[in-house]
Amino acid sequence: MEPQIRTLIDISGTPAALQGQADIVLERARWATTVFQRFDRASTMAIVEAVAAAAHDNAARYAQWAVEETGFGVVEHKKLKNELTAHPLVDFYRDDDFVNCRIDERRGIVEIPRPAGVVFALTPSTNPIATVNYKVIISLMTRNAIVLSPHPAARACCVDAARKLAEAAVAAGAPEGVIQIIENPSIPLVETFMASEKTNVILATGGTAMVRSAYSSSNPAIGVGPGNAPVFVDASADVAEAARVIVESKSFDNSILCTNESVLITLPEVEKQLVQALRAAHAYVCDEDDVEKLRRFLFHERGFNIESIGRDATWIATECGIRVPNNTRILVAPIRQIGVEERLSREKLCPVLAMHVASNHNQAIAMAKAVLRMTGAGHSAAIHTRDERSAMRFASTVEAYRVVVNAPCSQGAAGYGTGLPPTFTIGTGYFGRSSVGENIGPRHLVHWTRLAYPTGESPNLDAYRNLGQAFEGPLPAAPSDGVPGSPRPRQPGGGGATRQRDELDHAVRAQIRQIIAEELRDILKK
Repeated sequence: MEPQIRTLIDISGTPAALQGQADIVLERARWATTVFQRFDRASTMAIVEAVAAAAHDNAARYAQWAVEETGFGVVEHKKLKNELTAHPLVDFYRDDDFVNCRIDERRGIVEIPRPAGVVFALTPSTNPIATVNYKVIISLMTRNAIVLSPHPAARACCVDAARKLAEAAVAAGAPEGVIQIIENPSIPLVETFMASEKTNVILATGGTAMVRSAYSSSNPAIGVGPGNAPVFVDASADVAEAARVIVESKSFDNSILCTNESVLITLPEVEKQLVQALRAAHAYVCDEDDVEKLRRFLFHERGFNIESIGRDATWIATECGIRVPNNTRILVAPIRQIGVEERLSREKLCPVLAMHVASNHNQAIAMAKAVLRMTGAGHSAAIHTRDERSAMRFASTVEAYRVVVNAPCSQGAAGYGTGLPPTFTIGTGYFGRSSVGENIGPRHLVHWTRLAYPTGESPNLDAYRNLGQAFEGPLPAAPSDGVPGSPRPRQPGGGGATRQRDELDHAVRAQIRQIIAEELRDILKK
């Protein structure tokens, strides 16, 4: 008798299996946010403070880990970014209340905060831990649950960091499951999460394709666009200071931030002094042969050479066969034109700064607009000037929603060192085909229900000041734990709550098994 051979079919990637994985995680998040929305402001901020402390205390460790895992950036700069997305982020929003009702007596309106619910957050490989910190904290401030999807290139450090923040949140009183992370992300799994009816909003930070996918998911999405920031040094600028700031900004974390200066534009009367000042700040200004070597190395037929992302200037120079001093911080590549035909005028996430000398002020602004139209519409720009009229003309003409004046664009446009809200998700607005043009923050994760009295009446709105939101009925039963490495949700109450949880556990697993069995039968029929 011929031996029977049993063929095992991998169904882990089938739509039913992916949906089952997503449902388990999202149900935990939905339960967590249902509980979390009953917390008062003091309890909410205590959780936020505990998470910020954990982020700060581990900033150096995860900076080192991120650089080792991804190969991008500078450890001390990533440590600073990790720290800035901890206590300083909380301090910026400390006086904002996203928990209690707001009362407008003049208009006769009472506003009740309504958190989004479950936030699904994509994080990039370029700023992995800082983005995790930032998205977790703004979600917790608004009493939302968050599910993180790390970039595969930074998966290990992000998973560990998210667990650390989750432990701190739960220890401070947060419901378990309020912070979760996908341990083994894949494009089909991420798309399943984004399209799920149990996801309330998507915070998309990453590549253009993934952001567009978020917008087409049928769920509300807050996304970003690519950067390609022009920086204009006009004739009134303090040229030496401008050069110092530009080099400082362009070399920060090896230019991995999308807010970094990409193309330097100046005027003939400024060019010689600016070049000297750039060299004094440890920039290497390339000759024509060097520029061609850079052009060939950074761009090929498939696009930008990703091997250069986040690498330092001396490494790039060595790879190109360009001899530079060991203390070189950035490479400056003079170019004669700006547009699709000049590849160096595109976005470059490395310390290579294109430089173009415009014939006059009008042409300089036109060239800045051309830089943004290539890939950075709606994102960021910078100007160095001592003439307010020049700054106003530049800002009102270029298609950017952040224009940094006499400051580093890398940090300034992201709200560090300027009065802009600190962020690691830059809204590109209508210019960049995005829904939001601001620096994304907690106020984008909460909407408000408004009680509106008739105009002309004088209602006693003071009565609302001591009223909390009405939550009727008992807390829902906690869903089962289906996420490896995640703590099991706690259910307030005694044995009855445990029985409810076990019954739900059995029901959910039975439903998933049935779905997978049906899909398996369909596969075998084929």
